[in-house]
Amino acid sequence: MHAGGDTMLRFVMAVVLLLPALAWAGDQDSIGYVKTVKGGAFVIDGGKPVRAAPGTPIRMGNTLKTGPDGSMGVTFKDNTVMSFGPDTALTVDEYLYAPGNDNLKFGTTVSKGSLQVVSGVIARLKPNSVRMKTPTGTIGIRGTRYLVRVEPQNGGEKP
Repeated sequence: MHAGGDTMLRFVMAVVLLLPALAWAGDQDSIGYVKTVKGGAFVIDGGKPVRAAPGTPIRMGNTLKTGPDGSMGVTFKDNTVMSFGPDTALTVDEYLYAPGNDNLKFGTTVSKGSLQVVSGVIARLKPNSVRMKTPTGTIGIRGTRYLVRVEPQNGGEKP
């Protein structure tokens, strides 16, 4: 390969490596992104539902919902991964991720449905700062993989 070809290859490799960082930098308010979607799934931001698609940003205060035929995968900045089953609703109540300043907090509320969670950096560095509320109790997360299933209360969904 010539010197010009090597330079072009290095340029293309640098661009490919920087794309994820540029995506995070381009949306400062996002705390995560939708990675996979199947069937009906929505991100509710300020009361407005947006059909979820790979790359849809997640912000604090958003509610993530899947329909009866839906599933969705989400990855947060600290590498927490959530896999939503059908007919699930979760609200991100609080999210602080600044490990250099010891500002770590992740709080969610699951009102119905099922999901699998693989906890990320926040749960590993500060396990007492990760909480998941359900209609019947609060779960403290100590850095692990777990499943949650919440049945709707009184036949309806709690906010």
